[in-house]
Amino acid sequence: MFMKANTKTKSDLNKKFKKVAETPASFDFYIAIHDFIQYIEVTPPLADGLSHKIKVNRELGIPDKYNYLKQIHQALEDIRIDSKRDLGHDRYSVMRDMNRIQSKDLSESNSFWKKRELFRKLSGEIYTRLDGYLAEAKV
Repeated sequence: MFMKANTKTKSDLNKKFKKVAETPASFDFYIAIHDFIQYIEVTPPLADGLSHKIKVNRELGIPDKYNYLKQIHQALEDIRIDSKRDLGHDRYSVMRDMNRIQSKDLSESNSFWKKRELFRKLSGEIYTRLDGYLAEAKV
């Protein structure tokens, strides 16, 4: 059963990452990152594979890279929910940038638009790490 679950997890992760890798720079690209991160978050073996407790993750800076991508995920979640609570400056800033991208304001002064290829690269690094983790763990 574990092998079947591992195969499905790897296949689903591959599909989510492939969408990130193949989606042209646009708001849809950020949605693809959101969906990639969402899948990792709801799949315990994947979330465990990015733990800061794993030495190789710390050496590769995986937790920091993953947290950077999680900002995109959180911003798209925040955009969907009309909340009256104070989300803090950082979350509002990312939301503002995501809203600008959604509105097709693709100025290089938008830090999240400017870093789009960095996000693609970080997604690849996270995917590579998880793919290796699943192979090692036989989850």
